[in-house]
Amino acid sequence: MSIENVREYLKPFGLDGKILEFEVSSATVALAAKALGTEEARIAKTISLEAKDGTCILVVAAGDVKIDNHKFKATFGFKAKMLSFDDVLVKTGHAAGGVCPFANPEGTSVWLDESLKRFETVFPACGSASSAIELSIETLFETSRALGFVDVCKPIAPVAE
Repeated sequence: MSIENVREYLKPFGLDGKILEFEVSSATVALAAKALGTEEARIAKTISLEAKDGTCILVVAAGDVKIDNHKFKATFGFKAKMLSFDDVLVKTGHAAGGVCPFANPEGTSVWLDESLKRFETVFPACGSASSAIELSIETLFETSRALGFVDVCKPIAPVAE
C-alpha cells in the first residue's frame, strides 16, 4: 500500500499520475538505473538513518555516493547509523527497496545531499521496489518537504576489477 500512500501524497502537487511503475525490480540503484535506462548517479536514493532521539533522518543522495561518516557527524552532531531492516518500514513508512522522501511518518526529517545538484532531474523511488518518479531538484525539494541541503556524502569508490 505504500505506493498508494505516495500517490495520494503527490496528488496535491499534481504529480500522482507521473509515478512510473516497472515490471522489474528497482529496489537498488543499479536495478533502478537499468529499469529507467539512465545512469546510476541520477537515481535519488533515500538513505534511512536513526537520529539521536530515535526518530528517522532521510538523506536523499545521488546514486553514486554514500554517507561520509565524518561529514555526517560534523553536520548532525552524532554518528551515522543506518536503520535496522526491521525499523525501516516502521520509521519511514516504506519497505526496504522502496524507501522514499514522500508520505513518511510524522517526525521524519528529510534532507537533500548536495550531490543531487549536478542534475536537472533525478529519480527517487515512490514507496515500492518497482517504482520511481522523475523530478527536478526544485520539485524534489518542495515535494519532500526537505529541511535543507547538506553535504554529507562522498563518492563510492570504484570496484577493482
